[in-house]
Amino acid sequence: MRCTSCGKFSLYILCKLCKIKLLRPTVTKRLIDGNFAVYSFYNYEEIKNLVDSKYYFHGDRVYKELSKISFAQFNPKFDTKISAIPIDDHTRHGFSQTAILSKYFQQPNIKAIYGSLRATKYVKYAGKDLLYRQKHKRNFEYSGESCLKVVLIDDIITTGLTILEAKSCLEAHNCEILFALTLSDAKV
Repeated sequence: MRCTSCGKFSLYILCKLCKIKLLRPTVTKRLIDGNFAVYSFYNYEEIKNLVDSKYYFHGDRVYKELSKISFAQFNPKFDTKISAIPIDDHTRHGFSQTAILSKYFQQPNIKAIYGSLRATKYVKYAGKDLLYRQKHKRNFEYSGESCLKVVLIDDIITTGLTILEAKSCLEAHNCEILFALTLSDAKV
């Protein structure tokens, strides 16, 4: 087998060298819609081939490794119970990348809530411009509890429209959205 990142021979989906040196996460903060914070671990261009593995059968293993390196290490301190809600964690290609990321973000005060925030329209935004994204909303539905404190989880932020639409949907259910956490940012 070969490392998905560097292509060198490896017994694992990502070789030890890539995990230690090349895939060292750097937390960045981006404000969208004025003051809503979105934290990311990687520049999208640097890990594009890994993020795009979500379209292939081996993507779940890549996302598990990236989650262990990044999401599992991100450790905000909360005094109250927090819900980590993956954005549209519908299973496509045999797994959900946002569900995997949420699983590794769980901590004693942070619990992932799966299957509660789903898009009613499947729209593929990859390679699409802002105007297309604005015209083709995902129309999220939320089926979870109201009045939760939430961290939104997604794999990539480009324009921020998906995160803002998900945030708005949850706020309609009196949830307090603390921030969003993404694997990569296309604008870093």
